[in-house]
Amino acid sequence: MSMADDGRHTPGLDHWGDITVVAVYFVLVLAVGLWTLCRPNRESISGYFLAGRNIKWWPVGASLFSSNIGSEHFVGLAGTGAAAGIAMVMYEWNSMFLVILLGWLFLPVYMSAGVFTLPEYMGKRFGGTRLRVYLSCLSLVLYIVTKLAVSIYAGALFIKLALAWDMYISVVGLLAITGLYTILGGLAAVIYTDTFQTAVMTCGAVVLSVISFQKVGGYDALRQRYMEAIPASRPSNTSTCGVPPADAFHIFHSPLSDDNPWPGLMLQSSLGCMWYWCCDQVIVQRSLAAKNLTHAKAGSIMAGYLKLTPLFFMIFPGMISRALFPDSVACVDPQACQHFCENAVGCSNIAYPKLVLELLPVGLRGLLMAVMLSAIMSSLTSIFNSSSTLFTMDLWRRLRLTATERELLIVGRFFVLILCVVAILWIPLVKSSQGGQLFNYIQAVQGYLGTPIGALFILGVLWTRMNERGAFYGTMVGHTCGVIRMALDFTFPAPGCDQMDSRPRVLSAVHYTYFGVLNFFITAIAIVVFSYTGKKQTDEQLRGVTWWTRLDKLKETFDKEPDDDMNRNNHEMNIADDNQANHQQNDIDEDSEGRCHRWFDVICGIPSAHARSRTRPEITEEQRLEFLYEKPKWVKILNINAAIGMTVMAFLTGFYR
Repeated sequence: MSMADDGRHTPGLDHWGDITVVAVYFVLVLAVGLWTLCRPNRESISGYFLAGRNIKWWPVGASLFSSNIGSEHFVGLAGTGAAAGIAMVMYEWNSMFLVILLGWLFLPVYMSAGVFTLPEYMGKRFGGTRLRVYLSCLSLVLYIVTKLAVSIYAGALFIKLALAWDMYISVVGLLAITGLYTILGGLAAVIYTDTFQTAVMTCGAVVLSVISFQKVGGYDALRQRYMEAIPASRPSNTSTCGVPPADAFHIFHSPLSDDNPWPGLMLQSSLGCMWYWCCDQVIVQRSLAAKNLTHAKAGSIMAGYLKLTPLFFMIFPGMISRALFPDSVACVDPQACQHFCENAVGCSNIAYPKLVLELLPVGLRGLLMAVMLSAIMSSLTSIFNSSSTLFTMDLWRRLRLTATERELLIVGRFFVLILCVVAILWIPLVKSSQGGQLFNYIQAVQGYLGTPIGALFILGVLWTRMNERGAFYGTMVGHTCGVIRMALDFTFPAPGCDQMDSRPRVLSAVHYTYFGVLNFFITAIAIVVFSYTGKKQTDEQLRGVTWWTRLDKLKETFDKEPDDDMNRNNHEMNIADDNQANHQQNDIDEDSEGRCHRWFDVICGIPSAHARSRTRPEITEEQRLEFLYEKPKWVKILNINAAIGMTVMAFLTGFYR
């Protein structure tokens, strides 16, 4: 028997106990973020953008997970589960394979090349500037138009339901807090607050999942009640609208079905999403900040295990919400939907927030509100820091060839402020968008424009005959195909329930997952064809920038472990000499700077205008070699754990096939 949706107002977050929990959460996040101001190396490019490359495996893994899991997952993934079942979980589970691919294949090449950003890798791999600038601009546009938009929309939806606050006040407050510690602390602040927020998200999601299953009567009861969760108000002439799909608890749907055909789903969630997990700045930057390759690999495995949980903590709760509140969550009648959620398209996006506000007692509602705020803030900080890195290291350095380290750090922080303003200006567009259409729009844009990037990077890492001509024009071919398909999707929207599909056959007969995989191979073929029309790169040009040449310098230079006593002592003596020289120079020039100016530099982690500063900050060859060195014992342990993780993922896929 489902709980009645009688049109009553969903209870909000108005008890002092809930508000206290949320306030304590904000204080703790700010405390963790500001604690990172005490860390060394904030006054350097490496310290600010790569957290000093000294992060251990567990913050790396937590940050990988938290940067990916945003408010759009709690809202959108739970909504997808409520509307269509569990099939979309493959985008989560295949992440296990992809993060292992990142740690084992891509990351050693990126570090061997000594890069801060992924477009920078393309510049070092092929030479020239056009591909690097193009990828930097494309990434910034995607981050601003998609990631910021969906994070703000999903977070604002939850806040509106819970607190009935004005959207501007809510988002401006969140941006103020996240922007503060991101600007001051850099990637270190982002990673450590992500670690704290991952713990909060996990604990809160576990609590809600347990209470939800108790309320619905267990897993078997969920299977029965979900299939019976049909809204009372449906069009009288319909047969399937509002009826749960028969294969809702299975991943492998018919290859010719219109929702999630299993071949397209499996290929798109692996090959199609390779660009996101292995070639996207937001994700890869966390792994580049690890102490060494061993810690980066361990962080990847941890993130992979965490990505196995969304079925139980997001999708199943969304399905439980439909079972308990079918009239509102599963509504299909436009008037009824407008009444329940002010969205005539559908109300599946309120599945998770409604479950939180209806089922949880005082205190726990505040905890789950903190979970949603964690998801929002972790997404925003990741976008801010990675976008700042791309703009500063790939675009500003090209405009200002003589830019000092101080200038780059100031520009990076100022760009975060610009992103905060852009996010606020985006709110009117978010408010005028339909929730379901927005989520589909995000998936389409990322799929059509991101899939060709995966083909570009995998060939760049593995195929030495590839050149800049092939990379640039092959990517253009892939993106042209993606833009054409995206334009057709928006020109000919999918028909509603029980309506005839009159779209062109290229849309009605070719599911978007099939097209994404097809576009991957179209891009790869175009890259190969155009590469053979240009000259082959020399061996010297390929040193350290492909999988096959990543160890060239390592074999020549690294005859013993990098952390022996002599190397350690020399490294510490060099650091001490540099610090002493900087302190002496700062003492000499201290009187020439105002007191406020000096305090501003200290708080913001910006080197003094008189301090020594390189104009072209780079990752040294010694640092690259230290990162790449792995002890044989840990190589075996990590390989075994990676195999176990893949086995668990394969078992879950087979169990829910």
